[in-house]
Amino acid sequence: MPHDPLPSTQAAVLAVEAMAARHGRPVRTSHDIGRDQTFAGLVAADGGTDELAAIPHEALVEIAGVPEVTVRLFVHDEAVVTVDQIAFDVPRDSVPAFLNAVWTGLVHLRQRVFPPSCTMIVTVPGERSYREAVTLYTLTPWLAGKLR
Repeated sequence: MPHDPLPSTQAAVLAVEAMAARHGRPVRTSHDIGRDQTFAGLVAADGGTDELAAIPHEALVEIAGVPEVTVRLFVHDEAVVTVDQIAFDVPRDSVPAFLNAVWTGLVHLRQRVFPPSCTMIVTVPGERSYREAVTLYTLTPWLAGKLR
């Protein structure tokens, strides 16, 4: 299912804040703007330094509640969503749908006995499922409640 494009970091921040507000979660956002503040601002896309390029903008959105969620938005359509200390690489346009899936209960943990493993799976309707390994040390009470 195609999502509305989020052409800039600011558009993505507004979409994440709107999704959090829809689910009644307080948000704290910090912005890193400028070549001296961002990771991507150090080198231009062509490998050189382009003085006329747009000013790089990255943001960190911290969303309170259970589970604890942070969204790190980078310049080049990249995002890292961390849910209870488990980090997922999510395309920037898919971040609001990913968060909606987490908060509406489309998350589960699949555990295998042999070889022993545990995987957190976030099912976003109309997209592929996002999967990340969970270790015993990162298993929180919220994650333990999602075991299948």
